[in-house]
Amino acid sequence: MGLQVAHTADLEPAVLQAARALLDDAFDGDFSDHDWEHSLGGVHALVWDGPDLVGHAALVARRLLHGGRALRAGYVEGVAVSANQRRRGHASVLMQALEGIAHRAYDLGALSASSDGAALYVARGWELWRGPTSAMTPAGIHATPDDDGSVYVLPGAVPLDLAGELSCDWREGDLW
Repeated sequence: MGLQVAHTADLEPAVLQAARALLDDAFDGDFSDHDWEHSLGGVHALVWDGPDLVGHAALVARRLLHGGRALRAGYVEGVAVSANQRRRGHASVLMQALEGIAHRAYDLGALSASSDGAALYVARGWELWRGPTSAMTPAGIHATPDDDGSVYVLPGAVPLDLAGELSCDWREGDLW
C-alpha cells in the first residue's frame, strides 16, 4: 500500500478520473457533480494498492463563521475506500494525512459525516458540533437544520463553543 498526498493541480487527469470513479462506486452512484466539485482545489490523500486506487479523501479551504469570527477551515470531502479494501485501516491513513495538514494550515478541521462514517471521525478525535448550523447564502444567513447533528470539527488553536452557531460559506449542491 502506498499513500500519495498532492494538490489537485499536481494530479494527472487519469488519477482524478480514478478518484471520481472510486467515489461514484463507493457512494453507489449518489456522488453528484457538485460533490466532486467540492472535492477539488485542495489537497488529496490517495491510497494505492499497486496500480489501483483504493482510497481517497480531500481537504479544501472553506470559511466558517463562529462566535463573530471568520475561521479558516480545512474541510474534508470525498472520503471513500473501495468496498473490497474496507476495514483495513485505509480511511485512518487518509485522515491522518489530512488532519496533519488541517492542524498546520487552518484554524480548525470540519466535515459533514454520514451516520456510517461518524464512528471513524469520533475515534480520531473529531467532535460533534452540537449547536445549530447555517449557511451564508446570497440572500443572507439561513439555518440548515437538516445538517444539525452531522457536522464534526477537529479543533485547533481557536476556541470553539460546540453548542454555538456555526455557519458555512455558500456553494452549490450540499452546503455542508
